[in-house]
Amino acid sequence: MCLLTMFLQAWRDEGLTLSTSSNEACKLYDAILTQYVKWKNDETMGGIEGCISALQAADPNFVMGHMISTGLELVGTASTTRLNERLAGAVRRTVELANAQDITHREKLHVRAMELFSQGDFPKAADAWEDILLDHPTDMTALKFAHDTYFYMGAQLPMRDSVIRVLPHWKPHNPLYRYLNGMLSFGLLETRLYDQAEKVAMEGLALTPDDAWAVHSLAHVYEMRAEVDKSLSFFERTEKDWQSADMLASHNNWHWALNFIEKGQYEAALEIFDSKIFRFCKSSGAMLDIVDACSLLYRLEMEGVCVKDRWQELFRVTRPHSDDHVTLFNDFHFLMVSLGAKDSSTSRRLLEGLQELSKEPGNNQQHHLAGTVGVPMCQAMMEYDQGNHDRAFELLYPLRYKILGIGGSDAQRDLFSQLMVHAAMKSEKKRNQKLGRCLLMERDTVRPNSPLTQRLMRKALVLHD
Repeated sequence: MCLLTMFLQAWRDEGLTLSTSSNEACKLYDAILTQYVKWKNDETMGGIEGCISALQAADPNFVMGHMISTGLELVGTASTTRLNERLAGAVRRTVELANAQDITHREKLHVRAMELFSQGDFPKAADAWEDILLDHPTDMTALKFAHDTYFYMGAQLPMRDSVIRVLPHWKPHNPLYRYLNGMLSFGLLETRLYDQAEKVAMEGLALTPDDAWAVHSLAHVYEMRAEVDKSLSFFERTEKDWQSADMLASHNNWHWALNFIEKGQYEAALEIFDSKIFRFCKSSGAMLDIVDACSLLYRLEMEGVCVKDRWQELFRVTRPHSDDHVTLFNDFHFLMVSLGAKDSSTSRRLLEGLQELSKEPGNNQQHHLAGTVGVPMCQAMMEYDQGNHDRAFELLYPLRYKILGIGGSDAQRDLFSQLMVHAAMKSEKKRNQKLGRCLLMERDTVRPNSPLTQRLMRKALVLHD
C-alpha cells in the first residue's frame, strides 16, 4: 500500500472512515487517540499537544481532528465553555465544520456528543457515543469518551456494560485491543466484582505490562479489599512499568500513598505527596492530579496529621478553578483547599456559585445535582471545618446514597464516608454517635480487615465510653 494513503485506508478497513484527504492528519489523529488510551504522552511526536498542533496544520478543516482535540480538553474538566470563550469557540467551530461538510453519520454523532458534553449534558453525550458503538463497536474514540463520561456521572453499571457489549466484536489484530482489559476491569471493580476485576486486569498486564489503567484498576481492587501489603508489594514491583504513563502516574502514586494512610504511616504518605503528587499537580495542571493532591491532604488532616503550609501552596493551584463548576466532585475538592488555607471568601464564593447555578441548571447534569447534593455537601464541609459536628453530620447523613452522582470512583468517594464517620464521632448527640458506629460496622463488613476502620472503631470506643 502506498505510504501516502496507509492511514486513511487503515481507518476505512476498520469501517471507521475519516473525512479528510490528508493521510498525515489521519496518522496524527491515530497518535492522539493512542496516547489518550495509554495515558501517556509520546514525546517523540511532541505529546498530545504537539500532535494536535501538527494535525491542525495538516488539515485545518478536519472535523474529527477538531472533535478529538476539543473533546479531550472538555473531558479534562479543567475548563468550561461557560467561562472560557476560546473553548466555547472551539466547540462552535467544530459544529460549524460538521454542518458544512459531507461527513459520515458516525462523525456527526461524535460532534453532537462532544457538544452535549460541553453543555454538561453528560447522559445524552454518553447516549450519542453509545449510538456510534451500536453500529461501530470498534470505535475506540467513542468507547473511551463514553467510559470517561460515565465516570463523571458515577454511572457504574453503564460504564461496565459499555465495554462488555463491544468485546465480541474486537479481535487481537484491532489497534488498541490489548487496552480493553483495563477498561473492563475498572467497570467490574466499580460494580463490586473484585475477583473478576483482578483476573481481567492481570490478563491485560500479562499482555501489556505498561497499561497504566490496568495497574490503576488493580490498585482499586486492593484498596476496596483492604489488601494493603499486597498493594504495596504490587506498586514496588511494577513501578518501572507505569511511572512512564505521565497522565496517570500521579494518580497511581496517590493510590500508593493511600496504603500508607491505611497503615497509619503518615510520613510515608506525605513523602509521596511532596515528591510526586504535588510536583505533578503543579507541572501538569491536570484536574486528576489536582484533586488527588486535595484529597490526600484532607484525608491526612482527618487522621489528625498537621500538613503545615501545604494547603497554602495547593490553594495557588486550585483558586483559579473556584468558579468553574464543571463537576461537583471537583468543587468539593477545591473547597477542601480553600478551607484548609483559611480563605473564607473563596469558600463562600464557591458555595454561592453552586447555589446560583442550581436555580437554573438547564440540561447540565451536575448543576441539577447541585441543589440536592452539591450545596448541602459544601455546607456540611464548612460546618465541620468550623467545629459544628452535629450540623455537619445531619447534613451529610442524608447524602450517603445520593453522592454516587457526583462521579469519581468508590475509592475516591470514600473520603466523604470517612468525613461522615468523623463528624458522627465528634458529635455531641448520642443518636449521631450511634449512627457513626453503624457506619463503621457497615464499613468493616464491606472492607474487612481495614486498619483504618479498626483505628476508627477504637477511637469511637474511647470517645463514647
